[in-house]
Order: sequence, then structure tokens, then C-alpha cells
Amino acid sequence: MSENEKLYLQQMGIPTWELTHPERLAGFQFAPIELPAECCLLLVAEQCPKNHTAQLFERVLKSIKLELSQARHVSPAELALVNLEPLTWIWFAGTVTQPVAATVNVLHSPALSDIDGNNEHRRALWQQICAYE
Repeated sequence: MSENEKLYLQQMGIPTWELTHPERLAGFQFAPIELPAECCLLLVAEQCPKNHTAQLFERVLKSIKLELSQARHVSPAELALVNLEPLTWIWFAGTVTQPVAATVNVLHSPALSDIDGNNEHRRALWQQICAYE
């Protein structure tokens, strides 16, 4: 279920649940997550950026010459379902870095909320970005 769908249900007062171990359900098939062709960066984080963290996320995107429309968010649990082929960047924010194809630029940082206002974390992220240029 996408973040928009979850938000829509939440606004209607309908709680959503996520299975911890869906593989334990007999016959359960994971639905693959297809990224749009224009998607260049995938943010892997527990929380989707909101308010100040969304502004920080957008500033980081601009620094690597990307628009917000070229980025998507998934939770760490959803990452295994995503086809990573169209990606140029994958950013693990506040989560454990997982192995990905060598053709993808990988960023690793604390959670976006921890980076905002912390010059040391921002500098470390910037150095990672510059290493790929």
C-alpha cells in the first residue's frame, strides 16, 4: 500500500496494519513495486519526509540536480519488492544499508530528522554526494 493510500485511510479514520512476517502466510504473494521511469533516487527510510524533513530532502535533491518528482520513498521492509534498475541513487536514511547493484550510487545517513540542523551529519552526506561527481 502506498504512502498516499495509507494517508487517505488515516484521514478517514481507518487504521492500517503492516504484517511483520507476511511470508508466514501460506500462499501469500508479494506485489512487486514498480518505480516510474523518471525515478532516479529512492529514499529508504522508516518515515516519509514531512514538513522540515521534506524541505531538507528537497534541498539535497537539488544539490544532485534532481527534482522532487524524480524521487520516491519506501520503507526498509518494502525495499526487497522494488525493481532498482531505473535508479541512479539510493539513499538509506536512518536504516541499515543493504546490498544493491554496483551501478547505483549509494548514500547512507542518519534519519532526515537527525540531519536537519546538524552540520556534522550534513557535511558527511555532502561528502558522500561529492564522491560520486
